[in-house]
Amino acid sequence: MEVTATNPNEETNVWGGGNKPLNASYGKMMMWFFIVSDALTFTGFLVAYGFSRFKNIDSWPIADEVFTHFPFLHGVDAPMYYVALMTFILIFSSVTMVLAVDAGHHMNKAKVTFYMLLTIIGGAIFVGSQAWEWKNFIKGEYGALETRGGQILQFVDANTGKRVALEAFAADIATDRTTHENSNGIWFKSESTLPTYSVAEVQAGFAANENLVIKSEKIEAEGKKIILSREASLDKIQNAVAVVEGANLIHNEYGNRLFADFFFFITGFHGFHVFSGVVINIIIFFNVVIGTYEKRGHYEMVEKVGLYWHFVDLVWVFVFTFSIWFKFKKTH
Repeated sequence: MEVTATNPNEETNVWGGGNKPLNASYGKMMMWFFIVSDALTFTGFLVAYGFSRFKNIDSWPIADEVFTHFPFLHGVDAPMYYVALMTFILIFSSVTMVLAVDAGHHMNKAKVTFYMLLTIIGGAIFVGSQAWEWKNFIKGEYGALETRGGQILQFVDANTGKRVALEAFAADIATDRTTHENSNGIWFKSESTLPTYSVAEVQAGFAANENLVIKSEKIEAEGKKIILSREASLDKIQNAVAVVEGANLIHNEYGNRLFADFFFFITGFHGFHVFSGVVINIIIFFNVVIGTYEKRGHYEMVEKVGLYWHFVDLVWVFVFTFSIWFKFKKTH
């Protein structure tokens, strides 16, 4: 019969950090605490987005009409194609990170270096692509009018149903209107850059082109935006008070301004995480190259940064699925 001796100092050793909870190191546990807390933050953003979208379900912009650009393919309508490619690249970088961690477990420095490099390249491409999407979203492509009630009026060809840019029909009316600046007078505040066209120029050009009609921001039961008749369009355009080009936190040519607010906030916050991950991966990569972890006898740092990288990849899957791609159906 075996007798188990009890060490009176065992409790002291536990509180002194001698044991590893869940057989995980202190660094891994702290990374998990960070991931859980950050997950709660992103959850709050997505829940707020969901409530706002559901409340404004009849005027929420359609993602397929917003994210239609693809690099080097000007004028080609590619709804969500590049966003899907960005998602694939980020998921692929998560796979290469798994391979880097596995190589670290086998103490294979060459493979860790190779897969870490692929992960960095994938993350850098994603961050650059996100910045490119931001540029297109802010700049806009077609332009629109905004009414007194804040509704967005887009212009389409009555025959084809395709959107028409303001530059294609806006009239040229001579004007000496200039941007107010503080130096222009003591009674005026400075203002943002003036739009390319005035409301009067757009209204005159619209009236002269009988093949143009207005697409409102309201969405019908089938999930498509309502296109007004020519007569209704001529009446609706009289309520316009501003020209909107692109999107920012105040105006949005694609529809409800809350869409732009959440787009900038959620994708910007996630983009910051990806950018930080790329920077951390570069630091870890150089430590791998100079043999720091080889000397330590383990690649735990690669595993810890891998947890963070998988987290930002998973967050983007949720953002892409629920915020961009998933479409709520309007029910009656």
